[in-house]
Amino acid sequence: MTSNSNQTPIDMTGPRGARPTKMLSPRNIMLYGTLIVVALYYLLPLYVMVVTSLKGMPEIRLGNIFSPPVEITTAPWTKAWAEACTGLNCDGLSRGFWNSVKILVPSVALSIAIASINGYALANWRFKGANVFFTILIFGAFIPYQVMIYPIVIILRELKLFGSLGGLVLVHTVFGMPILTLLFRNYFTSLPEELFKAARVDGAGFWGIYFRIMLPMSLPIFVVAMILQVTGIWNDFLFGVIYTKPDTYPMTVQLNNIVNSVQGIKEYNVNMAATLLTGIVPLVIYFVSGKLFVRGIAAGAVKG
Repeated sequence: MTSNSNQTPIDMTGPRGARPTKMLSPRNIMLYGTLIVVALYYLLPLYVMVVTSLKGMPEIRLGNIFSPPVEITTAPWTKAWAEACTGLNCDGLSRGFWNSVKILVPSVALSIAIASINGYALANWRFKGANVFFTILIFGAFIPYQVMIYPIVIILRELKLFGSLGGLVLVHTVFGMPILTLLFRNYFTSLPEELFKAARVDGAGFWGIYFRIMLPMSLPIFVVAMILQVTGIWNDFLFGVIYTKPDTYPMTVQLNNIVNSVQGIKEYNVNMAATLLTGIVPLVIYFVSGKLFVRGIAAGAVKG
């Protein structure tokens, strides 16, 4: 007679684990339906801009803005880049593009470099008056730009920088400092403090810890700062039109002059092509580094 005392008891409770969800559940229908509607809301204007920029004016006058081009033409893009008139000059957006590049590169580099050092010092080196300094920076982030326009005109005039690209670089660097310092300070605060203490014990100083430890671990927040600055500086119109002159206008000011020109026939295809050309740079940078942007925001913007 065989004993059953050593046999494993049979589990009669049924399968375990999460219950599989249905693809067409009410929750999924609501979620994906909302996402599709929002995506269409933002993509539809872009679609209209692209197809309009590839049409000739006779086809545009037919009135169907949603129809794809019957005959694709790149002439509007060529004219927007090299031939469209922006005031007295008829060299298109090409001059404004290079002016924007000359403004963008030093502004982004200077603002990120200074803000990262500020954030690192505020997070890891508790110097006297650090809290007061940080409060002043945060307060500066919420001052409306319009309040500072005239005082900055006076300052740039006294520095002999008004109307120059260098003056606009200085303005963008200063105005980007508060929010970037906040981002870097929060990110460095989120890093393990033991790394900083261990480096201090090993004899590393202020710059040694910054360059050898903090900087290599901070790629996501640097990408966040770069995207924010590139987007803000490249798309800026107000500072560009106030603090520069026609020969040094950035691309956005030239775009405004093309689109709002009251002379001649309205060439909607050229206007759309010029708008797309102006927006290509921040779009490319965002799509290339989008994943790092999300990581940096999640790591550096939720801690106080």
